[in-house]
Amino acid sequence: MFAERIDFSHEASLTIDELIKRAEVLLPETDVSILRRCYDFADKHHSGIKRSSGEPYIIHPLNVAATLIKLKMDLDSIMAGLLHDVVEDCDVSPEEISKLFGQPVAQIVVGCTKISKIKFKTKEESQAENFRKMVVAMAQDLRVIIVKLSDRMHNMRTLQYVSKEKQAVKAQETLDIYVPLASRLGINSVKGDLEDLCLRYLHPDIYYRLAEKIAMKKRERESYINETLALIEEKMLEYSVTGEVTGRPKHFYSIYKKMQQRGVDFDQIQDLLAFRVLISNITECYKVLGIIHSAFTPVPGRFKDYIAIPKVNNYQSLHTTVIGPKAERIEIQIRTFEMHEVAERGVAAHWKYKDRNKGPEANKLKWVEELMEFNQNVSSSSEFMDVVKNDLDVGGVFIFTPTGDVKELRYGATPLDFAYAVHTEVGNKTVGAKINGKLVPLKYRLKSGDTVEILTSKTQTPSKDWLKICKTSRAITKIKQYLQKVEREEHRTQGEEILEKALKKFETSIKALDKKQEFKPLLEKYHYKTVEEIFVNLGSGHLPLKEILVNIPSIAVTEEDEIEVPVEEDDSYHKRLQKTARKSSSNDNAVIVDGLDDIQVKMGRCCNPIPGDPIAGIITRGRGITVHTVGCSRISDIEKGRQVNVDWNKNYNFSHPVNIKVTTHDKPGILSKISKSINNAGINIRSAIARSMPDQKGNFIFEIEVKDYSELLKTISSIEQMEEVISVNRA
Repeated sequence: MFAERIDFSHEASLTIDELIKRAEVLLPETDVSILRRCYDFADKHHSGIKRSSGEPYIIHPLNVAATLIKLKMDLDSIMAGLLHDVVEDCDVSPEEISKLFGQPVAQIVVGCTKISKIKFKTKEESQAENFRKMVVAMAQDLRVIIVKLSDRMHNMRTLQYVSKEKQAVKAQETLDIYVPLASRLGINSVKGDLEDLCLRYLHPDIYYRLAEKIAMKKRERESYINETLALIEEKMLEYSVTGEVTGRPKHFYSIYKKMQQRGVDFDQIQDLLAFRVLISNITECYKVLGIIHSAFTPVPGRFKDYIAIPKVNNYQSLHTTVIGPKAERIEIQIRTFEMHEVAERGVAAHWKYKDRNKGPEANKLKWVEELMEFNQNVSSSSEFMDVVKNDLDVGGVFIFTPTGDVKELRYGATPLDFAYAVHTEVGNKTVGAKINGKLVPLKYRLKSGDTVEILTSKTQTPSKDWLKICKTSRAITKIKQYLQKVEREEHRTQGEEILEKALKKFETSIKALDKKQEFKPLLEKYHYKTVEEIFVNLGSGHLPLKEILVNIPSIAVTEEDEIEVPVEEDDSYHKRLQKTARKSSSNDNAVIVDGLDDIQVKMGRCCNPIPGDPIAGIITRGRGITVHTVGCSRISDIEKGRQVNVDWNKNYNFSHPVNIKVTTHDKPGILSKISKSINNAGINIRSAIARSMPDQKGNFIFEIEVKDYSELLKTISSIEQMEEVISVNRA
């Protein structure tokens, strides 16, 4: 049996009568007659307007409403689908929509409406502002984005009638924004179709070549699918398991991505077919998996259990790739019928708007709430759009907390990203991380299955360098928030000091002026809410001191008067800058102690810290500061009063000694082989101690010189790849 996808094709002859019939099937206990009123209203206002195809415009809202029915949405959504363009294109007021068809419908329609009355400098600026508006509307009602996706689906289905330039722009926008949104909301049927349509208009040569090659093998493919289906069904019957088994070619875009990722041509892609087994319950899912693996040879590393660990969009299924008949690789998905409904329609499946705080929809709203947090903390719409697009690109790695909870993060995520995914304060206080029990640098790239333990310190605070390490929007936004808060406080303090010193010349003070409400004219002029905002803008240089004094009624200062920043304050400001510069530019010591580079520092021999290790400093009598790794046992034995903050100096480029212990099978020439591997990596060996053990094993201690933890990890990795090596650890 061939798998049937939801058919979102353009229906040129669709009528309101047919649409109502479909709605009655979907919503049998609902009076859907109001759809005819919606249609009549939209038809009246779109009267005489033609689409690029030459068809009456009303055919577009009819098709959008039909898509919403296919996604099994509620009546308000279908009504909004019919009316979604009347506010934007026909000057109908939202109030009129609300009065005739209800406030919820009006809210969805307004959420789908572009901002048309504001003139933007560029198309990109306009796109970003409209995107921001849509996401804010989505936060109030998720149905906004589902109507918008349905609108975009039909526009993409009829894109052949516009110019090639418009085709490319619309397809790229769809790929950048709407495909990730559909993916995040779990609406895979829409996501797959939109991706294929984008490929058709962005890379038509590739799209039609794929279509041609797949069509050429249609008869052969159908024969193969039937043969494989029969085998799977036969094996399931042997174990008394019943279900629905289907097969189909993969989406063109999916094949295209494989070609891109592997750098190969179409003919070299083997797993072009996907099979799906739908059954009644979770227990039988795992039973079928066992049947499949006993009937076909599974491909190592190509099994994923999204039932035990669902994707962030609540997608659940078992995925396995096996060697099928004729030695062809095939992918098989195993899921329940309910899981399949969610996989195809995502948040639209079994929509229960009134009960939206329960079930899968609740998770979607938590995600949208995070987007609203970004909206409050990001100034420009372009930056907001970049943040959200980055955040939409999730998935790829599943990471475990020490207690067994699972976090899904995007490819390339680091321990810092994980820390912020757990909690903002955990992220802000991070000093290091352990992956599967081993210390790693904060820039380490997480892999699926890693167990991450975050090491924190009460004295730790985020730094600008963290922005280069993090990959997720949440982490980047939280770090920026903290840095802006610190910077704002510095500007506030500095601005208050400057103004207070300046006011002394006029024999008054901030307190006295505030009491007499003399700052009121300035607050009104610049739309500041508090006097504190005056200090912040003065300290940051955005508001000149003279401008403040000119707008204080009781101070006789005019535009012509010369006003200077108090010298004392100016000097202290430059001193702070010099201190910061000295802290960042020093390259004499490997470690900076509380911002100072001229303190005697030595490395603890017990743990031999190297750049990349989380470190702590201990004050030792007569010997300056001794630096240890955070996890060193010596740290816990020292009272906190003797501990100081230390940081690695990024400008210090000398090598550091570190010991590694290598355990191997005791074979002739193994010492020479390991030494050669280390030397080939460009690492200097200071000393080596070898010992043969009674159990036919060899133990080696190498003292090597590395620049940082990353170089140590590379060295350990190259040694671990040797088949004689049992383990490599830092000694």
